[in-house]
Amino acid sequence: MAEPLVLLPGMMCDARVWATQLTVLSYERPVTVAPVCTGDRIEEIASGLLSSLPTKFALCGHGMGGIVALELIRRAPERVIRLALIGTNALMDTPQEAADREPRMIGAKAGRFEQMLEAELLPRYVGRGPSQQAAMTELQDMAFSLGADIYARQEPAMQRRRDQQGTLRRITQPTLVLAGSDDQVVPLKRQEFMAELIPYAKLGVLDGVGHMAMLEDPEGVTEALYEWMRQPLVLR
Repeated sequence: MAEPLVLLPGMMCDARVWATQLTVLSYERPVTVAPVCTGDRIEEIASGLLSSLPTKFALCGHGMGGIVALELIRRAPERVIRLALIGTNALMDTPQEAADREPRMIGAKAGRFEQMLEAELLPRYVGRGPSQQAAMTELQDMAFSLGADIYARQEPAMQRRRDQQGTLRRITQPTLVLAGSDDQVVPLKRQEFMAELIPYAKLGVLDGVGHMAMLEDPEGVTEALYEWMRQPLVLR
């Protein structure tokens, strides 16, 4: 049996964001989508997942899911066979980024979640490619399903996350960093910097794609993950 693959969705996303990858990649291996809304801190989420995930697994995370993935590999590198990070920011919030989250958290708790999502978040998360409207609709459906309470937990968890540059430098597993060229949430330059810190990492860039790569270019993401899963484990 091929190694199991664990997929971690980003903020306000559920298994639907991985629909194409679940369908294609599960032809030849067990594929699991694990939640990232089970704790108030990244460390708490990672601790909860480690007790339920397979003994060894390939790991792929998007956005907040990528941040949880880095915490998992920091804590248990011997259990992660290979790593893929999509639209992930390994750095901690800048003071401005942390401050920008405050009104969003207040708005969610004050009953303005749906209005804030439509006006402030969705336009930044999806690029302006041909699949923009369909991707925004899918993202909106997932976010509304999860609701304001989960958003109000995920936003502070992101705000308080640790800097993982040290973790990046210690990664020896085959690693893919996959970025959208038009990502406004985690700019391409920041993802390029992350890939440079990881020994032997491969950087992939999806042209014309924003932060929600799995919704905007599902075939491109699936192809990149397919190739990543076939990389040899011995890199040196």
